[in-house]
Amino acid sequence: MEPIKVDFSGRNGSHKGDIVIPPEKAVLKRIIALILTAVTAVAAYYFMLPPLNFKAYELYLYIAVVAVSYIVFSAIFSKAITLPEYTPYLKKRAIVPGIILAILAVAVGVGYLVSCEFFRAKSYSGIITVNSGDFANEIEEEDASSFNSIPRLDEKTSSGVAQRALGDLEKMGYVSQFTVYSENYQINYKETPVRVAPLQYANIIKWFFNTRNGFPGYVIIDMANESAEFQKIENGSIKYSPAEHFGKLLKRHLRFQYPTYIFADATFEIDDDGNPYWICARLDKTIGLFGGTDVIGAVVIRADSQNGESSYYSIDELKNSPELQWIDRVYDSDLLVQQFDYYGKYRKGFWNSILGQKDVINTTSGYNYIAKDDDVWMYTGVTSVTADQSITGFVLVNQRTKEATYYKVTGGNESSAQQTAQDRVQDLGYTATFPLLLNIGGEPTYFLSLTGDNNIVQQYALVNVAKYNKNNMVVNGTNLNACLKEYVQALKGDGVDVAINPDEIDVETPVSDSEKGQSEKPVSSGNTVTGTVDDIRSAVIGGESVYYIRLSGETAYYSVKAADNENVIILNAGDTVTVTFSGEGTIRQVSEITF
Repeated sequence: MEPIKVDFSGRNGSHKGDIVIPPEKAVLKRIIALILTAVTAVAAYYFMLPPLNFKAYELYLYIAVVAVSYIVFSAIFSKAITLPEYTPYLKKRAIVPGIILAILAVAVGVGYLVSCEFFRAKSYSGIITVNSGDFANEIEEEDASSFNSIPRLDEKTSSGVAQRALGDLEKMGYVSQFTVYSENYQINYKETPVRVAPLQYANIIKWFFNTRNGFPGYVIIDMANESAEFQKIENGSIKYSPAEHFGKLLKRHLRFQYPTYIFADATFEIDDDGNPYWICARLDKTIGLFGGTDVIGAVVIRADSQNGESSYYSIDELKNSPELQWIDRVYDSDLLVQQFDYYGKYRKGFWNSILGQKDVINTTSGYNYIAKDDDVWMYTGVTSVTADQSITGFVLVNQRTKEATYYKVTGGNESSAQQTAQDRVQDLGYTATFPLLLNIGGEPTYFLSLTGDNNIVQQYALVNVAKYNKNNMVVNGTNLNACLKEYVQALKGDGVDVAINPDEIDVETPVSDSEKGQSEKPVSSGNTVTGTVDDIRSAVIGGESVYYIRLSGETAYYSVKAADNENVIILNAGDTVTVTFSGEGTIRQVSEITF
């Protein structure tokens, strides 16, 4: 047994008079604690993935976790948790980690102060440069032919449409292995606005069996004709993704390649040849230590590269290089909204933003996108801080270059337009998508789609921004062609000089599910029926998931358990199925279902 050395001096970190009693085999236990702390540091870095950058809060949190882990291990091995006589020894061991934690706290506190909006309001207001524009003259006016390319889907409704493309995967032998990723991204593809969505694994078991081969492709959603197509990657697959795990997780792959970079969330894009890429914007804090987040470059990863090769481009290259013009999304929409809000809040100083609030403006809740000059522009309404349902204008920001233009327009905000469109169909319970901004005859016009419970578009609406409370300036209908003609005629009748001839508008409107139900009757043969799915509902009964399917033109529902046929999980409205059933009445039991 080691001799116990007792220190009464207090020179070794204990309070004078404390008796420092080291535990048995103190040196060995100290070494073990250090080894376990090192293991914790490696594990924490692997899972937390902090940038090795003093401008990132994550780094300070990571260092704090490592320092605290050493104190915890020292407490465990010294038995100070259960034996109070070892507390002075633990205090001695905690001196260095304690100093580290104190330095971290001071650094974060000072960093916050030197980055504080109170002291740096002018710098915050200058993160983004905002120009003034003329909406009627600078935003391309719609003509009779351009209405065919109007995007009719937003991110949420696009996700529902994208699920339909999974049927193509099944034909390739990937039955129920993948679903569509939770996020999809609007881009310009061959000068056409589309959304693209990568895949994710249906569950952890499917990941285990498929991760070696990766994702076989991605989904392209045509927002104008409300359709989706699965695009298979020839001679390859997507190996690195936010939907992967361990070494193939995109965030981890980036961190190991670029340990000091601060990254925004990666976005998925394709070039004009359909090649998939991950665009990973590199961020910097431009005000003090932690403030003024802005993009200074981006790492571009070829998504179907088997080794995840990447290239880094500065923000100037991304803005000016002809080879990189296909990239649409460098600046995240939420970041652009934040920067504009700083501009609108602090351009006349910090105190004005609180007291006088002269010319203080901020964005409305939500945003959408406009295709302009072969780029994607985020737009959102702008309102004064005292306004409720009205706007003072719109701001358009280029997501590749951060070019921002403010258009002064008065009228109702986006939520007012949504509510107005929904009020017209209260009995149907439809939900309006976030509006798209159009220029029709020089008039700013909200275009919205109205969806049912299954997120499938059922109707369309056009709402005049300035005259949203006038009955004739709000048009709803199931046929987009008819809606546009009625709205143009209403503008003409209101004295607006619209160059469009309503008779020349000829928009191909997808057939709604309700219209399908009227024209497509199921084909029956005894207890077997073939038809188009009109409605799907689900419930958990006795611990089992049960799906209820209604076919177009019928009132009865067909009941099928997911355990009996798991393909029913990915069934969508509009799919064609053949059902063999038993019984009569409102709910019929399915014995066999084929797609």
